[in-house]
Amino acid sequence: MTPRKEEDEMTASGTRYNAALEGTVNPSIGPGGVLRFARTSGFDSLDPGNTYYAFAWNFLRLFGRTLVAFAPAAGQAGQQLVPDLAESLGASSDGGSTWTYRLRRGVRFDDGTEVTAEDVRYAIERSNFRPELLSGGPTYFRHYLRGIDAVEVPDRYTLVFRLAEPFAAFDHLATLPSTVPVPRDRDTGLDYAARPLATGPYRIADYRPGERLVLEPNPHWDPATDPVRRRGAARIEVDLGVAGQEVDERLLAGEIDLDLAGVGVQPGTQQRILNDPELLRHADNPLIGFTWMFAITDRVAPFQDVRCRRAVQLAADKAAMRDAYGGVPAGDIAGTVLPPTLDGHQPTDLYPGGPDHRGDVERARAELAAAGLPDGFRTRIAARVDRLKEYAAAEALSASLARVGIEAEVVPFQSGDYFEKYAGVPAYVHEHGIGIIMFGWGADFPDGFGFLDQIAHGRSIKAVGNHNFAELDLPEVNALLEAGAREADPGLRAKIWAEVDRKLMESAGLCPYLHARSLLYRGPRATNVHVSGAYGMYDYAALGAVTDS
Repeated sequence: MTPRKEEDEMTASGTRYNAALEGTVNPSIGPGGVLRFARTSGFDSLDPGNTYYAFAWNFLRLFGRTLVAFAPAAGQAGQQLVPDLAESLGASSDGGSTWTYRLRRGVRFDDGTEVTAEDVRYAIERSNFRPELLSGGPTYFRHYLRGIDAVEVPDRYTLVFRLAEPFAAFDHLATLPSTVPVPRDRDTGLDYAARPLATGPYRIADYRPGERLVLEPNPHWDPATDPVRRRGAARIEVDLGVAGQEVDERLLAGEIDLDLAGVGVQPGTQQRILNDPELLRHADNPLIGFTWMFAITDRVAPFQDVRCRRAVQLAADKAAMRDAYGGVPAGDIAGTVLPPTLDGHQPTDLYPGGPDHRGDVERARAELAAAGLPDGFRTRIAARVDRLKEYAAAEALSASLARVGIEAEVVPFQSGDYFEKYAGVPAYVHEHGIGIIMFGWGADFPDGFGFLDQIAHGRSIKAVGNHNFAELDLPEVNALLEAGAREADPGLRAKIWAEVDRKLMESAGLCPYLHARSLLYRGPRATNVHVSGAYGMYDYAALGAVTDS
């Protein structure tokens, strides 16, 4: 057997480490068996217009279709835009101020009714222009449309978007789950999340929030109208609210096929996999396009003083935080907000913690002294306790800040309501003295704007469901983001994103500590497995499962 042939066969059989980074593992065209997931907590929402977790966006594509999608391919090829509900990518005119899409005919909801342009228009209306109802998703359309009347429906299958200002990457906005169609007469508000109408290959058969979700085949899905998805499983089962270590044990035992969270196994399990060749060949360690970081809000004392924010940046022991998160396989120490997977990333660091990244205690103390707080101060750190690695990193941060007199209490929250009730509600953050908020961020779409806008532009601050955790409203940053959005030249756009990144680090409101990698494990029953360059995890819309004997 030649080495090349051997490599191809190993990839096809799913027996090579990192095989899913560049190709498809266990390819199959059959209908398949039951595909099984588990996760530590529930979805933030199954409503496509009210969700912001990356794993949820990835998963929702199994039952919801967007105007535009990402190619079902491994690696960077998976960032390529392809039409989904639309017949083609958007037709642009007026210098990028007008975008037109024609829908495919014959796409149906799971009740058999045909999807129309008005259903897409209404989905955008409810998710972007009714914040009193839905507040959990991104709000790009709200800004660029200046009102839902700017979306015209000249006929049953045509949508025309008339923007208030040009946006060169509008096709990326057409990939957002807020373009998953919703019929106006079927909208039940917040209750819609219990059973959203399906347009993809599956529909919801049973959903008990925080406990269990079951998808069954959508009888009205026509693969001839869907170039993106396949139905590789007879049924999909998701167990929710499972302890992190139990998820891993069930995964390695073959009781489930994938961890739905898509951020990798727990640190102890990671070492077990890395030390076992049999387990390792079912694993992948991608750089996933996420940056793990924490926000320091200047709306909570004493962080109004940039010197206090810089003191935290300098005192942070990023090596200890990475160790807590899982060590070297968990990612690369970060000094920039933008991850290396996006154009505009520049490998710089304004707050180097020495060659070992353990923090610069002397410089941190000097900043505190200059701020008139030589003995430090007290603050609180918000972190998701069910995300064990994040919580451990928060505890490592707290320990490193204590070295310079900053007493930082780690406050535990559950991820299911982290954004909607606690860390994403500025009034709650202010009232409870939470100066530091732990989070991870990936691009809403693979572009610097898609990464930066929602966490760094002043207009993105929201009363509920806020993701601009530092509550940044910097005129220079706002102007650069707006200029980059209009710029059609990719090279010039990248330079703008790099400048935004530099200014964010100068403001010290965001502290990146890890450009994330995840050690993912694919159960041997899973078929059509590849890591998506758009989502940084396995491409859930492509997956299937072998038929159980």
